[in-house]
Amino acid sequence: MYKIFFNLVFQRMDPEKAHHLAFRWIRLAVRIPVLRTFVAAALAPRYRELRTEAFGLRMHGPFGLAAGFDKNAVAVDGMAMLGFDHIEIGTVTGEAQPGNPKKRLFRLVPDRALINRMGFNNEGSLAVAARLASREPVFKTVVGVNIGKTKVVPEAEAVGDYVKSAERLAPFADYLVVNVSSPNTPGLRNLQAVDHLRPLLAAVRDAADRIVAHRRVPLLVKIAPDLADEDVDAVADLAVELGLDGIIATNTTIAREGLRSDASLVKETGGLSGAPLKERSLEVLRRLYARVGDRITLVGVGGVENAEDVWQRILAGATLVQGYSAFVYEGPFWSRAIHKGLAARLHTSPYATLADAVGADVRKTA
Repeated sequence: MYKIFFNLVFQRMDPEKAHHLAFRWIRLAVRIPVLRTFVAAALAPRYRELRTEAFGLRMHGPFGLAAGFDKNAVAVDGMAMLGFDHIEIGTVTGEAQPGNPKKRLFRLVPDRALINRMGFNNEGSLAVAARLASREPVFKTVVGVNIGKTKVVPEAEAVGDYVKSAERLAPFADYLVVNVSSPNTPGLRNLQAVDHLRPLLAAVRDAADRIVAHRRVPLLVKIAPDLADEDVDAVADLAVELGLDGIIATNTTIAREGLRSDASLVKETGGLSGAPLKERSLEVLRRLYARVGDRITLVGVGGVENAEDVWQRILAGATLVQGYSAFVYEGPFWSRAIHKGLAARLHTSPYATLADAVGADVRKTA
């Protein structure tokens, strides 16, 4: 049913307008008590065997919504209603910014992919913190907060910009993510170099600990799939050195190899997400797990379309898995289908729990 609707309606609309329309429908549905109860019952069934614990947080399952969909924390309950086990909001920057000029979001339907150059359009950390502070949850869910650099802030002042966001948002975050891997903010990816990343992560860690004294806010870093293997290893080693809680692998890619879509779309600048990212993101995940093992929680994202993709990422070392782009193509029943398929795979596997399956394929080849 959704695919017919997508072909007849959404595919004919500007992608960003379609996103906002779907967003409004989700936010409207969750405001109506009877409707949200019905929707959650249909789209978010719970499987006891999929219960997951990551960096001290308990979740209904391992599958969450990646950052980028809900930049301003306006639909956390709506996305939980649709069955996502955790919601990562953002990317949020120190100051509000409109993002890059439109048109900035493109569908590559034959490739089941998206290209975006949104440019961290968001209301800023002060406004988002206020919204999270006043939130009265309808559905209990884990909320991660992804923070990035304000575009106008010089690279030399990036640490202070991240610290500002961390100080404002850490009190309301179940976990924090330092995003240094989007290709759409000039100079941002330079911060992935270990010499730049070490002081940045240390400063954000100190800020979170200083502002939130009664609990430890888990801190993760999100990396790009375009890093060379030796740089992936260097980030993994740094994460262990600094005692980070997790690494998210991976963000969007600037690569364009093997795409079947129209050349006019393929040449658009920005980050490519969706199915074409599948192999590289899985490769990076395996490499990270081989390097860090169980010392750090890994989150797999990039090219996740179905339950098999989630299962493969768990076997490759991911405790949590996230998706976003496939939601555009699969619609509101996507999370339900993933949970059902994942439970079925666990039942037929040699593993008693999902935790037992984490990294199993990598351990076999070690």
